Amino acid sequence: MNQDDQRTRVPFAGADERATLSAMLQFQRDTLAWKCSGLTPEQLKERAVPPSGLSLLGLVRHAAEVERGWFRNVLAGEESRSPWTPPGATEWADFDVEHADAEADFAVWRAECARSRAIVDAAESLDATGTLGKETYSVRYVLAHMIEEYARHNGHADLLRERLDGATGE
Repeated sequence: MNQDDQRTRVPFAGADERATLSAMLQFQRDTLAWKCSGLTPEQLKERAVPPSGLSLLGLVRHAAEVERGWFRNVLAGEESRSPWTPPGATEWADFDVEHADAEADFAVWRAECARSRAIVDAAESLDATGTLGKETYSVRYVLAHMIEEYARHNGHADLLRERLDGATGE
């Protein structure tokens, strides 16, 4: 794993709430990318912590899915569909990476992250809302939820990476 830490710096003080939450989310995104850096497509697909079916590439695809779902569909009101889950499927296919193209999947994830940042930047305030079913969610809530989502899965990524090649790091 690249030890040259280029992740986004989170302001400790002096930044407004949007800047702090956005930087913390970007730090978590950067951490996932860092955990995947320097690995081959085969290593990214490996389910390295049996009996779990998780892989680093599956986590990246899942991250793309939650970015798309929360930012595009909930906050922006789009009806964007998963590039991996066929219509009518009852389970997400983002973790099914056996025949996945790592480079293409990382491109999807990076594009979803960019779209998410644009949606947050365009929001009038952190109090702006979107809906999912009968529930209403603020931009603030979605940012906080996404930080939690990435932090949890970055813990999984940490274990996977250590099993793959022994690399560790925050």
